Amino acid sequence: MPKIEELQDLTQQVRRDILRMVHNVNSGHPGGSLGCTEFLVALYNEVMELKEGFDMDGEGEDLFFLSNGHISPVFYSVLARKGYFPITELNTFRLINSRLQGHPTTHEGLPGVRVASGSLGQGMSVAIGAALAKKLNNDDHLIYSLHGDGELQEGQNWEAIMYAAGNKVDNLISTIDLNGQQIDGATKDVLPMGDIGEKFRVFGWDVLEVKEGNNLEAIINGLKEAKSRTGKGKPVCIIMDTVMGHGVDFMMYTHAWHGKAPNDEQLKIALEQNPETLGDY
Repeated sequence: MPKIEELQDLTQQVRRDILRMVHNVNSGHPGGSLGCTEFLVALYNEVMELKEGFDMDGEGEDLFFLSNGHISPVFYSVLARKGYFPITELNTFRLINSRLQGHPTTHEGLPGVRVASGSLGQGMSVAIGAALAKKLNNDDHLIYSLHGDGELQEGQNWEAIMYAAGNKVDNLISTIDLNGQQIDGATKDVLPMGDIGEKFRVFGWDVLEVKEGNNLEAIINGLKEAKSRTGKGKPVCIIMDTVMGHGVDFMMYTHAWHGKAPNDEQLKIALEQNPETLGDY
């Protein structure tokens, strides 16, 4: 297992990847990507049980589904740095005919991506289906998924959340990125969500909270605790408090950088705040 210092170096380099990717094409979603960097670095490098190589079936290993697909920059960077495809391919982000489109797709066969996402609200249903397939195949590995808090305004989520509890889908761990921001403003101003954790509890899920969602050790501990609660008759939900734009001071605590790329000067400042650790692509 990597040491925490190695994971911190990786986290910092992933932030650089995110910033450079969206800057290169003046397009993309840096805010949520930066906020979920610790989560995806910890998940892929410390928590999930993964096989060598990639196949779509994913038998005999844990699977992850990204529901809030607009944060593809962080997903692509973590996959590349885990060895799913060449790091240099990050240079093709959002270019015509690239495998790294703005929202993950499957038709180009990008290793690590098992479902097209970006149409918000659908990832929970997909994750539940994959979890049920694991049970049917007598595969005791787990399904992980990530969802935005604003994404939960989509009604399909709640049908799926109810279904998962009602059918005891207890090999599923769904994490909610609670950053309080969405494209049009703060979630409390666009459509107040109330107590999301309590909503999941009332729907029959086992819920735990990670208050420091941008702290690697807190994330690792939270994910391992969630893993220990699987197999007990309830799906598991992690409510993860994060800061949108974390790691870049002028991007933090605002929805303004949900879907806006930094200009040349802003990129320079942002990269200075996140010095190179493992080599740029």
